[in-house]
Amino acid sequence: MEFAKDFPIWDKLTKEEQDRLRGVSVLRRIKAGTTLHHGTSDCLGLLLIRSGQLRVYTLSEDGREVTLYRLLDMDICLLSASCVMPNIQFEVIVEAEKDTELWVIPSCLYKELMQSSVAIANFTNELISIRFSEIMWLMDQIMWKSFDKRLALFLLEESALEGTTSLKITHEKIANHMGTAREVVTRMLRYFQSEEMVRLTRGAVELVDVKRLEELQEE
Repeated sequence: MEFAKDFPIWDKLTKEEQDRLRGVSVLRRIKAGTTLHHGTSDCLGLLLIRSGQLRVYTLSEDGREVTLYRLLDMDICLLSASCVMPNIQFEVIVEAEKDTELWVIPSCLYKELMQSSVAIANFTNELISIRFSEIMWLMDQIMWKSFDKRLALFLLEESALEGTTSLKITHEKIANHMGTAREVVTRMLRYFQSEEMVRLTRGAVELVDVKRLEELQEE
């Protein structure tokens, strides 16, 4: 499997930079449920996802989780190489939600290339900007959007991600994604069910009225 085909700005690099990246990047296969990165002290390296799905989340002081964003095919995880960005103190956890195949680019090499290559420095700044925008969008949702609208949006996004309206997901898992308590999720899902927007079964949520969910989250 050729690293050159997967790295987004390969053609903008010099021959020397390409050789250095190709020589040290390692292809790994990760099982679902594996934690790849935990906190700023852990500096695994830059992750380039070939296939699969990663979840990037943070923990509150009382242990409550909230998903910051997901990473899919051909996405890049920069926060797993947090030591290359000493001014960013952002503790996150990166775990594989599905079996995942990814390239690992060592942090030490990437840091050197950031300092010597304009192309890589610009690419890194673009990645930081994209992730920062995603996190700010999330904060805006949490602060200003009511929970029923947030939950409707989450269910719709999860449906699009999985390609089905029958979601095999627990109330606890939804709560972890959304940074709230399981009881809050259960109460709102039961309301959705009473309004015939979803159907609840053990460990699953079926979307039965997608149109009404869309209208709800757009209000």
